[in-house]
Parts: sequence; structure tokens; C-alpha cells
Amino acid sequence: MASARRCFSRDGFHQTSMQEIAQEAGLSAGASYRYFASKDEVILEIVGDAFRVFFEPVTQLVDTSETLTVADLVSASISPVAHDLTIDAAGQPVPEDELLRCAVQAWGELLRNEDMRERAVDGFEQVRRRMADVLRHGQAAGTDLDPERGTRVVMALLHGFALQRVAFGLDDTEGFINDVRAALADAGVLHPPQS
Repeated sequence: MASARRCFSRDGFHQTSMQEIAQEAGLSAGASYRYFASKDEVILEIVGDAFRVFFEPVTQLVDTSETLTVADLVSASISPVAHDLTIDAAGQPVPEDELLRCAVQAWGELLRNEDMRERAVDGFEQVRRRMADVLRHGQAAGTDLDPERGTRVVMALLHGFALQRVAFGLDDTEGFINDVRAALADAGVLHPPQS
């Protein structure tokens, strides 16, 4: 998996062959097929891990908090990719840029791979619904933010951050999170209005 992730992040999903992945891993060309039936299976595994890194901290935060702001959710999503390394599903350290590059590629892949799109939509909706439930508590406390649209804002900020980090070199994660908080405070949606 580490070899495939390196190849995909360097050369792209479709420019990388199973033979190149095996060569990167120091295996014979057929060895990869003992673990995966196709390159698409490898792609699905890596993309799943990339999205897990983003969303697992959000779901943990949602599970332990009753009232959160959009900024809290954005911060929880972005903080795991604020360093050079993160931990993959197997518990191994992984360069974050490799995962982010694979995640960005995956968005294009969703347009042509129906199985990947269905899995992504399912995962996206599960996380989004859980975030909306928490934002509803904030709405009950007096904020004007619509929970359903608020979760879309969180996802858009997260996706935008990932794209800017990979494509345009945005590496000031803490500054980005602070700016999100400031922008939301200016818009009046960070905290419930004062009575």
C-alpha cells in the first residue's frame, strides 16, 4: 500500500501500472495480485484511508460534543493534516502530502468510477448527517446557521484546504483555521448571538 500510495501521489492513478507498484515495493509483477484483484481495488483502499484521516477526527469530536461550531468542525478536519506525517489505517506513519495528493485525485476519479462514487457519497453523507445533528444543537442555542447547509460549508472548506495545500502550497494550517474562525465570527455564525 505504501508503494502504491507513493506511485499514485507521484504519477497519478492512471499513469501508474500494477507492475510499477510491484517494482516500487520490490516485489515481482504478479505479487500485487495476491492481495488485490485490480488496480481499482488498490485505489479504493488508498482513497478510503485518505478520507478516513480527514473525517475520523470529526466523527470523534461529534461523538463527544453536544454543541460545536462550523469552525470547530473545520479545525477538527484540518488539524490531522497539519503536520508532515499522519497515521494510516494500519497504524503506520504516512506522509500527509501523499494522502492529500491521492484524495485530490480521487475527486476526479469519482466522475468515472461509479463504485468509488457510491462509496464516497455514502461516507460523505454519514459524516455530514452526524455533523448536522451537532449543529442542530447550536441552532437550538440560538445560532442562525442552517445545520444542513452548515455541514456543506465545512466540507467545502475542507476540500478547498486540501486542494490549496496540494496544488498551491498552502502549508499554514493554523493560520487557515484562525482565518476560518475570524471569517465565521465576522459573518455572525461562529457563536450564538448574544441576547
